[in-house]
Parts: sequence; structure tokens; C-alpha cells
Amino acid sequence: MALLPPTSLVFTVQRHEPELVTPFKPTPHHDHRNSVSHVNGDEEAKPTPDDHGCNLVSDVVNGGEAAAKPKPTPYECKLLSDIDDQEGHRFQIRGLHVYRFNSCMQGKDPAKVIREALSKALVFYYPIAGRLREGPNRKLMVDCSGEGVLFIEADANITLDDFGDMLHPPFPCYDELLYEPAGSNQLLNCPLLQIQVTRLKCGGFIFAHRFNHTVSDAVGLIQFMSAIGEIAQGAVAPSIPPVWERHLLNARDPPVVTCIHDEYDFGTAANGTIMPTDNLVHRSFFFGPTQITALRKLIPNNFNCSTFDLITACLWRCRTKALELGPDEDVRFICVVNVRYKFNPPLPLGYYGNALGYPAALTTAAKLCGNSLEYAIELVKQAKAKVTEEYMKSTADLMVIRGRPNVNTVRSFLVSDLTRARFREVDFGWGNAVFGGPASGREMISFCIPSKNKGGDGIVVPVCLPEPVMESFIKELDQILKDKETKF
Repeated sequence: MALLPPTSLVFTVQRHEPELVTPFKPTPHHDHRNSVSHVNGDEEAKPTPDDHGCNLVSDVVNGGEAAAKPKPTPYECKLLSDIDDQEGHRFQIRGLHVYRFNSCMQGKDPAKVIREALSKALVFYYPIAGRLREGPNRKLMVDCSGEGVLFIEADANITLDDFGDMLHPPFPCYDELLYEPAGSNQLLNCPLLQIQVTRLKCGGFIFAHRFNHTVSDAVGLIQFMSAIGEIAQGAVAPSIPPVWERHLLNARDPPVVTCIHDEYDFGTAANGTIMPTDNLVHRSFFFGPTQITALRKLIPNNFNCSTFDLITACLWRCRTKALELGPDEDVRFICVVNVRYKFNPPLPLGYYGNALGYPAALTTAAKLCGNSLEYAIELVKQAKAKVTEEYMKSTADLMVIRGRPNVNTVRSFLVSDLTRARFREVDFGWGNAVFGGPASGREMISFCIPSKNKGGDGIVVPVCLPEPVMESFIKELDQILKDKETKF
């Protein structure tokens, strides 16, 4: 059985007051560029130079002291790319990393270590300390104001073992592990990043975060977190210097759409079944060696496909069957593709903006459910193969021409492959994380997250569906796996 049991763990968290970790800017005079805003957007508080002429910026959220920076950072406005600011990126990414106690770090406070490293990393990634603004034609830009990153330290009355044998989304009491102050999580004029470090009774800790997706994708986010980790362990600078260069993914002049983009086609969106978004339940499914072998029994031995293709095609079919759509209703599979190496030359090493394509496979519910799993896998493979340099240029042009639309979410299933994103490799000095990745799935989005349990290494996929649909989905998947597992 692939279904992972939900946890009923309940615990309490004692939080310190939130603070803004801001870039330290040694300047000889009082300057508006060094202001720090209230989290809720109220009037600004101005810093006061100390006796050495350096601004020790005070956090005005709740009286805490902001971390200092050894260097000044530029005050400027940086435009996001036309791939960055599409509607589908205008939300917050929420995730977490979980770390065990490490005797080598005995006596070190993870909150203090990470806070200090964050302050130094922001010297190199200073746009992340800014705020998002919107200009004409919905164009987004980062005001590099140095207002700061929201930071909270906390303590929880639990141990890592209390979470059970396997860590997976959805995480219990996540709103306690990432407390978001009122007014702090809007798209515009709010901190682009929030971090909460929660110490556990066992000596381990949880690093939870919320990040504005318009600024970065998963690869860029991990690059920044890895920079914090390197600096936490003594580095004076990140091993990979950050690269902004957002113009590389801007529309051409004049823009011209040269490719077919089923992901942005809304011709049939208003017709047919629309999945309700109330009464949603979150469940996670584990695909280890046993489950993967069972699925491979459903396709010919000489049929070549990746584990991602196999799992996502299976889930797409089970999900579509569970939704009980009309036979002629169109359904989409949308995959998230990292395009950094689709360009010639590739995007520069260190580019931390959104470098993502969203190619779609389009078919009908009858064809998807009535054909073999091989049919669905071929559609997934064909979708992935669509992404080229020209495809991405066409996508950027489409964004400008059509007002930066979202992908068509109606009867769509979107999956992001995070198995190579290296979330667990982010090391603040305590070693690799035992879990790293999203806190949960979303209405139409699932993630392939590397994981392990007693059965070995595998992939966890969180799925979010209305409760009665989820029950049908579980039965469909369970039937497929049981049929094959019993024949070994």
C-alpha cells in the first residue's frame, strides 16, 4: 500500500518575538535607504548611526535587534523576468528542513548560527532583503530597500522521534512551525522571505520557511539556503556567486508566440467539470522499490521511461478516474521543467530566478482512462520533450502579449520533480536534513520528494483532493498496486 498514514501529533511551540534580519550598511550619514518597515506596512522607523558611523538597524516588529552586515548593499530597483512574474508564480512557497541532534554542534544554538549566517548571506543576495513592487502592465520588480527578512526563533515540547518513523507532508501543526504575523505574507510590500527555526527537546531543530515564488524557483531557493549553510560553517562567501541577469528570460521585441502552449489555453476552461476546492484533504503516498516494481509490471519490458514518468502517469490516471469526469472532457498533465540547460549557452551558474517551463499533455478523460498506462506515460514524455530554448522564448512572449496569465488549472494535474533539487543537502553545520521539501501539496499541484522508510529509498508524493474524491483515488491506486504485488 502506497498511502502513508496521517499523523495526529499535537504539540506546542513557544516563540520569541519576530525580528527583521537586515543587510548591515556602514554609512556615514542617516539615509532613507537604511529604513526598516513594520511587518504590517505601518510607518517606517529610521536607524541611528552608532559612535563608529555604522548603522545598527533595530528591528521594529517587536523590539528585537536586527542582525548586522559587514558591507553596504546597493539601493536599486531590479526588474523580474517575464518568466518570474507570471500569475502562476504569484504565491508563497512554504517548506521545511528537519535536522537531528549532532554532538559535534553541542552547545551551539541553531537559531543564532542561522540568523548570523543569514545576515552575511544577504550581503550577496541583497534583493531578498527588499520588497516586491508592481509597475505598469503588472510588471513586478524588487525594490532593494534592505528592509529585511522576517526571522523567528522558537522551542517545541517534542522530539524528532515523536514524528514517527517517516517524515512526510502534510506536517502536523505546521502553522506553529511557521507562524506568519498578520500582514506579513502578502505578495507586494512584504518580506520576500520568512524563516522560523524551532529547537526540539532532543537537540534537533526544524528550519521552516516561506518564500515569494516570483523571486526564485526551487533551484534558486536551495542555492540561497546552501549559501547560508556555507557561511554558517565558516565560509566568507558563497561557493556559487549569485547571478541576477533576469533579462535573459524576458520577452523579445517585438514579442511573438511561436509554439503551441496548451498549458495557457483556456478555450474549454469554462465548460465541464470543475473540481471543488472546499473540504480538501491532504495525503501522501510512498513509492519505494516494491511499488515501483509493481507499476513496471504494467508496461512492456522494453518500454523505456523514468521513475518520474511512471509514477506521475499512474497518479494522473487514478486521479482522473476518481474525479468521474465526462468521457469527452479535456484533461491536462503539466510538468515543471528546469530550463537552465535548455539554452545555448546555458543560463549562467548561480542564476537564482525562475527558470521553469510548464509544458502540458492534453487528452480526454475517456482516452486517458480507457488506454493503458503506456499511453499516459507517452503523453508525459512528450510534454517534457516540448521544452527548448525557443519554447521558453515563446512563453516569455506569450506572457507579455496576454497579460502574464496563469496555467489552465481546470482539470489539470501539475507535478514538480524535486528528487534532484538537493533540499536535504542544505547543511547549516548539523549535517544533511532528514527531510527537506514542501510542507504539503496544493489543490492541483503535487511534488515528487526523495524520501526513505523501512522499505528503502523512494519517492513521496503529496496529493490534495476533496474528501470523497480522495477515497476513490486511494482505491484506484491501491487496486493497481495490489493486483501486481500479489503476482511476484
